[in-house]
Amino acid sequence: MSKERETHATRLIAYLKEYGSITSLDAFKELGNTRLAATIFILKEQGYKFDTENISVPTRWNDSATVAKYTINEGK
Repeated sequence: MSKERETHATRLIAYLKEYGSITSLDAFKELGNTRLAATIFILKEQGYKFDTENISVPTRWNDSATVAKYTINEGK
């Protein structure tokens, strides 16, 4: 019995189907993916569609930063 090799892309798709959305911090913590935007780019080339929302998140300096939050568009 052969198991398909897991990649950043396959893990990301599974994560999005289970949790609905992801940010780069989530990708790093949960998937070990330090290049989320690159993985999204690869998946877009394969035909996947994503919605991107810019959200504001707090920083440790009591300031805020804007990050992208990705959700999969179930077109594929």
